[in-house]
Amino acid sequence: MNQIQNPVLKGFHADPAICRVGDTFYIAVSTFEWFPGVLIYRSSNLRDWELAGRPLERVSQLNMAGNPSSGGIWAPCLSYADGRFWLIYTDVKNWAGAPPEYSNGFKDAHNYLVTAETVAGPWSDPIYMNSSGFDPSLFHDDDGRRWFVNMIWDYRPHRNSFAGIVLQEYNHREQKLVGPVQNIFTGSPLKLTEAPHLYKRNGWYYLMTAEGGTSYSHAVTLARSPNIEGPYELHPQTPLLSSVADWQAFRQAETNGGDIIPALCTGIQKAGHGSMAPVSDTVWVLAHLCGRPLPGTLRCPLGRETALQRLVWKDDGWPWPEAAVPQTTVSFPEIGGLPAATEEPPYTWREDFDNAQPAAELQSLRLPLGERADLSINRGWLCLRGAESPESRFRQSLLARRVQHFAWAAETRMRFSPADFQQFAGLVVRYDERTQYILRMHGGDNGQPELGLIVYNDGRIELPLGEQEQPLDSDEVYLGVDVCHADLQFRWSPDGSVWHTIGPVLDASKLSDEYAMPMGFTGAFVGLACFDTSGRKTPAFFDYLAYHETG
Repeated sequence: MNQIQNPVLKGFHADPAICRVGDTFYIAVSTFEWFPGVLIYRSSNLRDWELAGRPLERVSQLNMAGNPSSGGIWAPCLSYADGRFWLIYTDVKNWAGAPPEYSNGFKDAHNYLVTAETVAGPWSDPIYMNSSGFDPSLFHDDDGRRWFVNMIWDYRPHRNSFAGIVLQEYNHREQKLVGPVQNIFTGSPLKLTEAPHLYKRNGWYYLMTAEGGTSYSHAVTLARSPNIEGPYELHPQTPLLSSVADWQAFRQAETNGGDIIPALCTGIQKAGHGSMAPVSDTVWVLAHLCGRPLPGTLRCPLGRETALQRLVWKDDGWPWPEAAVPQTTVSFPEIGGLPAATEEPPYTWREDFDNAQPAAELQSLRLPLGERADLSINRGWLCLRGAESPESRFRQSLLARRVQHFAWAAETRMRFSPADFQQFAGLVVRYDERTQYILRMHGGDNGQPELGLIVYNDGRIELPLGEQEQPLDSDEVYLGVDVCHADLQFRWSPDGSVWHTIGPVLDASKLSDEYAMPMGFTGAFVGLACFDTSGRKTPAFFDYLAYHETG
């Protein structure tokens, strides 16, 4: 029996929404402040996934200028009906103005719908739905009606901010929500009820939600009702899935400020935010987010990833997972033709900028790069024109890819002629604006280019080399970085063959949700950037970006 190893989507791939069309499975994941918005993956066997679509690629669909870190695209929902794909998504403009523990305060979260005949697009311009909460989804009933659900947010102090799951009918001919808004489910005792998905089987409506908060107490819950408006009864196993193996010990450790690790399962962590799709009549697949902390820590620099579990429908009318905690390996013998699993070689990836567009794995921040990027000036080289600072939430010239491994390396070759310290470019490893590491060339005070580091540590900017930055004899330099678990070391080379380390060993574990303040929802990225705070748009040229697994 061939095994599927979790996670199936490594690195930052949070909030998976799975659906099946014919013999093909699709998963849509959150992208937060990274552009284009939403990534859609495709598989015929649930083990081998390929990036098949980046639907929100126009500013008319998604304009995140000024959005906060970990704002933007939250929890998309992908479905298929009437010969079209339907994608629901939230654009979060404000979320972190609340007190600690993510309670109350205002959130500005706007929900939209786009459609397309294929996941590759083109996708329509958005239809506005509502702004009452986040994590929306669309359910297509077998009578032809469509229903929109989302969690509703209560900003009032001393209230349950996760105030329930609300339901409203959607009329696609009128392109708007119609009829009354009904609160159909207020959750289980776990609370923090969000991420609703509706399903129908044998006359029953099934409501899957996420609960417990998107950290180590995260969970998948399931409820059902013969009526879409409810009331909904909880699954006999509530939560349906969680990485907490001992809830009593977990709550006691939380209350006393103790160590929660002994209360967790031994496999993947943070299991929650699930969706499901049929494999056969009695077997379904559950897609959920998960996290893999660095050994001995609670920090997950790879972000929240996507895993799969096997669900079996039993005579009681409920789907049951193999266990109440997530399994690291799963199998679906119902899917024929799955090639035998083989030991995978270390992952390697390289973008040489030889095509009209950069590789699909690369994303920019909040907006398309537009005129800030050019592949036509010097064929085979990416030109990035200097733009706003590393702290900007508007127009950075930055192109980066997800980090997907605990041990990895990345390199690039750069040409840059900075006039002064305001112009700098190089290799960036980042979580968000407050936590990032930059190996950059800039113009020294004597007019000679220099190489040094910029370190953002919880929003505080540091220059570890001080006045002892590395002078360069040329405007061309090779830049690299090596990461092994929590250790991050930058390096450089004048010729690409002899390398020199530069700066101290930095803490890669800080590039994680757990270190972000007040919290975060993304993961580590590595990429290329060019900054010019003088406004002169001085360009930097990059020959390639290479990334590979090292252990």
